[in-house]
Amino acid sequence: MRTRHRWFAALVGVAFLSLSIQRAALAGVIDTEEYLNALDRQATIEHIDSVLARDEVRAALEQHGVDPAQASERVAALNDHELHALATDLDNLPAGGSILAVAGIVFIVLLILELVGVIDIFKKI
Repeated sequence: MRTRHRWFAALVGVAFLSLSIQRAALAGVIDTEEYLNALDRQATIEHIDSVLARDEVRAALEQHGVDPAQASERVAALNDHELHALATDLDNLPAGGSILAVAGIVFIVLLILELVGVIDIFKKI
């Protein structure tokens, strides 16, 4: 009977000790503007990824030695200003899949990859 009391007392002691180890969750409040900026950023990245997923863009990237998956990763690493500029350039390009539009998109992506330091294509020219 005494061993049961000891085990119970030890169990209660361990339970109280484990309660003191737990930390409270820290949560911050974000304002509406931060939330909307996060949504805009995600929508912009999805838009750019949809352009990069086109067959002709993918072929042009591979022709220049750029892995399309790596280009998508680099797009996700851009800051908000660079993302907005890239999306604006993509939106202002002529529709219809002309070779000029593809060349423009490829140039922009290559320029971004060059600035970030992923490739050294412009030093060869």
